[in-house]
Amino acid sequence: MKTVNSIHALRTCIAEWRQAGLSIGFAPTMGNLHAGHLELVAAARAQCDRVVSSVFVNPLQFGPNEDFDSYPRTLHDDEAKLDAAGCDLLFAPPVEEMYPHGQAVVTSVSVPKLTVNHCGASRAGHFDGVTTVVAKLFNLVQPDKAFFGKKDYQQWRVIARMVDDLCWPVTVVGVDTHREADGLAMSSRNQYLTAEERLVAPTLRQVLLDARKRLLSGEAVETVSATAMARLTEAGFSPDYFNVSNCNSLEILDGKTTMPKTAVILAAARLGTARLIDNIEV
Repeated sequence: MKTVNSIHALRTCIAEWRQAGLSIGFAPTMGNLHAGHLELVAAARAQCDRVVSSVFVNPLQFGPNEDFDSYPRTLHDDEAKLDAAGCDLLFAPPVEEMYPHGQAVVTSVSVPKLTVNHCGASRAGHFDGVTTVVAKLFNLVQPDKAFFGKKDYQQWRVIARMVDDLCWPVTVVGVDTHREADGLAMSSRNQYLTAEERLVAPTLRQVLLDARKRLLSGEAVETVSATAMARLTEAGFSPDYFNVSNCNSLEILDGKTTMPKTAVILAAARLGTARLIDNIEV
């Protein structure tokens, strides 16, 4: 695997592959890689001739009181994992390479409506930061397919909408959430959990499974959501949201809304210093 840090070096590699008629799969990350990230690389490896990954902790998607400075940066370990997983090229730019004119004046890409609720309601500007950096990365890598984990369900849908709206020739592939043996969704932020909190963390998945069962039995959406929030609070979480939503529009469903053929329950809750997110389709 080759690692490049500059846009020029990245474009040189991409141009050679394009000239040779090779297809390109892309798995963007913020590093501190776990098995879930490597599933994205494996999916790209299975479907494309060449695989590119990126490691870039994007400051635009962090709020003023979030964990940008403390977010774990493990580039050396990440390189070894990506190499072993079959990645061909790693793009690991410094912030100055991605935002040479400064972050405050960078051209922004915004996806309306899908970003209003859920994480968008409590993390102002987060999704604008995500879509802006992914737009830049797509322009640089020019992938045929891009792979995103469904753990970040809202992010996956937002990026797919951005690609559709801007008519980019990129297929956005959602990859199923990779979980620990006890059901906890793998996340780089899980390492913020204390040993005691780690024992409690799988409760989020258990509450989602129970909520799906209740919905399928015909229980009212509002009752299901309220019960879930109460259970999470009782377990020691500080719930952010627990929303039954349309899986395409991400609109929050209520008793006045006809349940679609497929819905999704999106949830976020703090446990200690860790903010955990998860979801389940219904």
